[in-house]
Amino acid sequence: MDPGASADRGPDRGADARRHGGQLALRRARASLPTTALLLLAAAWPLAAEEYAWHLPRGFPTPAVPPDNPMSQAKAALGERLFFEPRLSLTGRYSCSSCHEPAHSFAQDRPVAIGATGEALPHNAMALVNVAYNISFGWSRPRVRSLEAQMLEPLLNAHPVELGLKGREAAVCAQLAADRAYAGDFAAAFPADPAPVTLEHLVEAIASFERTLISGGSPFDRYVFNGEHEALSGQAKRGMALFFSKRAGCSGCHSGFNFSGNWRDAQGETGPAGFARNGTSARAMRVPTLRNVALTAPYMHDGRFASLTAVLDHY
Repeated sequence: MDPGASADRGPDRGADARRHGGQLALRRARASLPTTALLLLAAAWPLAAEEYAWHLPRGFPTPAVPPDNPMSQAKAALGERLFFEPRLSLTGRYSCSSCHEPAHSFAQDRPVAIGATGEALPHNAMALVNVAYNISFGWSRPRVRSLEAQMLEPLLNAHPVELGLKGREAAVCAQLAADRAYAGDFAAAFPADPAPVTLEHLVEAIASFERTLISGGSPFDRYVFNGEHEALSGQAKRGMALFFSKRAGCSGCHSGFNFSGNWRDAQGETGPAGFARNGTSARAMRVPTLRNVALTAPYMHDGRFASLTAVLDHY
């Protein structure tokens, strides 16, 4: 697949999409991903409702999960449906997947995202693969410390509007509660709550689904973790040596099993001096993961570069 190829960002339509929450579309997108940049979804084995077992690539730690939102298979399955649900948007035509497309590693092939009302958002839609390993979230908000807190922003932001749920929370929850399939799914995901269809549980379910989006099993992983010496070409091995060298310095920012980092000044300066008292800076941007980077063009927080070659030339 050409990572720059366009994918259907149009509205989710039809009764089938509403019943199944886009799961068929996700399965098709999974099947279309190239074997050279595997996107593995960390599945749970069938266990009791209160248990969840991660099936992780070799070399990957178990993601941290908030104690007040423990993982469950039912909760992640509900979150997957809600991720593709257009009824969460102001227009009924957008969902989380409109900006975070499975075929692009849950990113988007345009410079900046467009909200439900057609307004451009300030940043590129960041890939969600391995987001479970982040300790803060978003491009420029280091104090957002949980996926649950981050999820409220696209749902409720008004300047600019992303999904546009603000002011419609009760009405949308009532609509979902009246849907027999959703009512059953919420009850299965939150069995201790007699009235489980709430904004809080909706957010918890989507966050749980996003934690399952684990990317691994690349040729690099097979080379490093499995000892498959032929998994990387000679050219790739030379590139790896340069990547980790002091000369290139790439791994100074993109490090660890996830090839990610903390925060970097958008103009190239690093360090705490770039941050204001509230922990943010007008120029401080997240160092994103390089996992599945071949699928996530365009690059940078504002999508300014169309190719990896342009990114390398910049640095």
